[in-house]
Parts: sequence; structure tokens; C-alpha cells
Amino acid sequence: MTTIALQVNRRAVEVSAEPRTSLADFVRDKLDLTGTHLGCEHGVCGACTVLVDGVPARSCITYAVACEGADVTTIEGLDEDEITTELRAAFTREHALQCGYCTPGMLVSARDLVLRLPDADEHRIRVGLSGNLCRCTGYVGIVRAVQSVIEARRARDIAPLADGGRSSLGPAGSGRAASGRSEPRPAQQALALASESTAPGSIPDFIPATVLDQRFTLPHPPAKVFAMFDDIAGIAACLPGVSLKSPPRPERVEGSIRVRLGPIAAAFEGAARVERDPATLSGRIVGIGTDQRSHSATQGEIRYRLLPHEGGAATAVELAIGYTLTGMLAQVGRPGLVRDLAKRLVADFAANLDRHMSGAQSGQGAPAELSFWSIVSDVLRARIARVFGRRNGAR
Repeated sequence: MTTIALQVNRRAVEVSAEPRTSLADFVRDKLDLTGTHLGCEHGVCGACTVLVDGVPARSCITYAVACEGADVTTIEGLDEDEITTELRAAFTREHALQCGYCTPGMLVSARDLVLRLPDADEHRIRVGLSGNLCRCTGYVGIVRAVQSVIEARRARDIAPLADGGRSSLGPAGSGRAASGRSEPRPAQQALALASESTAPGSIPDFIPATVLDQRFTLPHPPAKVFAMFDDIAGIAACLPGVSLKSPPRPERVEGSIRVRLGPIAAAFEGAARVERDPATLSGRIVGIGTDQRSHSATQGEIRYRLLPHEGGAATAVELAIGYTLTGMLAQVGRPGLVRDLAKRLVADFAANLDRHMSGAQSGQGAPAELSFWSIVSDVLRARIARVFGRRNGAR
């Protein structure tokens, strides 16, 4: 296995993969970015086209390890791109898609044409799209869609970019990858940030790779729960595996979380900052941490919102838990299992929080570690019960 560090959709990624892993398999299997489609797997059909350092590239015949240090953009990373937004609308208007399998790669290639071509010449568009095959449309609608976007942008005096804005020669990805790279990798960056003493700038905002939504209720009014959320030490005591290293402040909370995943034990040490909005009874916790033993790093955020429940006598707590995990531990982070584990951990947190607010005695709080096998056994029992429940219902 080789650790590959690169930028994917504007976020740092550091994941282990076999040297033979293609970039397409890397983004699909390792990062769950399944908008990149695999068709021929020979670099012919263009369904797998992504941007590598801004240049369209066939990800099925590009080794992920060859993109070390490069900036990769998949179709998911173009959600807010102005040109791609215009192309999506034009594809819909001109009926330029049917089954949609080729469409992600087609949009990436079409975007490059919109950037480069000086005018909406049909012949040049067809030549430019000749590396993207479609078995449904006959291409007429696709060409018209690209033409309409180019015409509209040139009419707005948006000039083409020479060579699509490319600033270096060579194969896609060669502009930034270098064997002697001196920049620190994401795990090293997170470790350095976590150890800094200057609070606000050391805990950056980020775009989570995965977001999990959870909800639970507490038999306490919203104002009381919101006041409890201002007690950082009390909240930390309710979170499984969390311990604080020093007296907390909203702008910087230093601590650690211990996790045991079967034979793998990790202790993430880092820092977080806390934001609150009394007007909306909402807030956010943003943190970074590293585990030196496994060379893994994580960035996480918890967004919460408190809503009145049962006429204000109780509170519904809505959570959005976002995280990005890199390093060795990222290999065991399957989304389905993570969702089940998150439900269990949130349930434990809710129970601990209720006990704390009800004045329970010490010793009833969160455990010191998270036991992977005990949680997995509960998850498996729940899933088996659901399976047998469906079968009994079918009878």
C-alpha cells in the first residue's frame, strides 16, 4: 500500500491505496465520489473524465499514485462552478442527455471547450467532444447545448482563456506533482495546527467529506439545554472517550478523544473552537486532531439546532456531524458502518446529557474508550432483528 496525498475538490486527501489503483477507482472506492463513471476502462469512452490540475484527463487510465500533489476535480467538485451550472441548464433545455451515464464526463469536457473556444463553431465543438462517447443522444442536443453556452458567454464579453488557463506543459497532473515536494502533508499540517497556541487562526474552516444527520430529544426546555451547551466541560464529560487537557475557552478547547477499533487504538489530540447563536438556539463546534501512532488526522464539525418539543417542555436536538479522516484509520471508515456507529454514539451522548442535566451522580458519564466490537455487536444484532422482522412481515 502507498499513501497518496493530493487535493480532491478543494480539500486535502491522504489515503492509502495499491500502486496499481487507477484515479477513477481511487475517487470512487476510497472517497465515495461515484459521479465519476467507468465505461470502457481503456481511456476511450470518456465517461471517467475528471480535471487534474485543471486539465481534462481519463481517470481510468491514470494511476492515482501518479497524481501525488496534484489538484483533482470530479463532477461533484463542480456543483457551484459557474460554467458547469450553465451547461447543466443547457443540457436540460436542449435534451442533451438520456440515460445520463456519459453526462459527468461530457460536462467536464464541455466545460473545457467553453473556456477555450473563441466562438461556437460546431465543427470545433464536435472535434473537442470526440473523446466522449454517447450511445443515446446522437450528439445533436449536446452540441447545441455547448454552442448556446459559448454564444451566451461571448455575448456577455467573457473572453476565452488561451489553452483553458493551463500554465504548464506535460501530461495532466505534471504541473504540481514533484518527488521532492517540501509542503507538509495533511496529517502533518493538522498536527502542526493542533499544537499551535494561537487559537482562532489555528482551527480553520473546512468542507467535510462526510456529513451525518442525527436527531434526539431531551426532557428539558430549550433554554436550559442551550445553557448546558455553554458548559464546555460538562458537554465534554458527556461525549464518549473525550477528555480535556486544560480549562476550556470558547475560542479554543484543547483535549483528546480515545477510540479503540478492535485491535486498533487511537488517541486523537487536538483543539476545537465553539460558536453559539442565542437568537436561533444553534451553534457549531469545529475541531482538528491527529493520532501520531497511526499517522491519521481528522477535521470535524458538529452543527446543532435546538427546537421546542411537546409545547416547549422538551427539546429536539438536531445534529449535523461532518468529518474528514485521512491516514491509516480512513481505511476502516466505511460509510454504512460509520452511520450505525454515529447513531450509537449520539444515543450514548443523549443519555449522558440527560443524566447530567438531571443531576445524576458522577460515575454515570461517558466511558473512557469506545469499544468497536461491542458497538458492532449491537449493530449486527439490530440489523439481524430488522431482517427477521421484514421476513416475518412478509409472511
